[in-house]
Amino acid sequence: MSLNIQRNDQVEVISGADRGKRGRVLRVIPETNRILVEHVRVVKKNVRPNPQRNIKGGIAEQEAPVHISNVLLVCPSCGPTRIGHKFEGDTKVRLVAGGEDQEQEEIAVSC
Repeated sequence: MSLNIQRNDQVEVISGADRGKRGRVLRVIPETNRILVEHVRVVKKNVRPNPQRNIKGGIAEQEAPVHISNVLLVCPSCGPTRIGHKFEGDTKVRLVAGGEDQEQEEIAVSC
């Protein structure tokens, strides 16, 4: 399944405990329809010390995956928006999904 959100996109969380937070997509997990967003859903993880890798033990914080339905892509010009698609030749282009009165604009991959 093709996902609308790609790595390094700017997204905003629309539901859950972290509602309203914005961050950059670090990783996309298409098998489970989840993404890792920078500084969103931070959990504490117990880490065992490993002298071979110079890892100090203790409690570390890391991002946990968020379901893709709980985030919206942030367009630089119009803010959080849904995404539509259009084929231009052989390439699939992501567009801002708006009403008929709203001008559709391409979303750059590096939003």
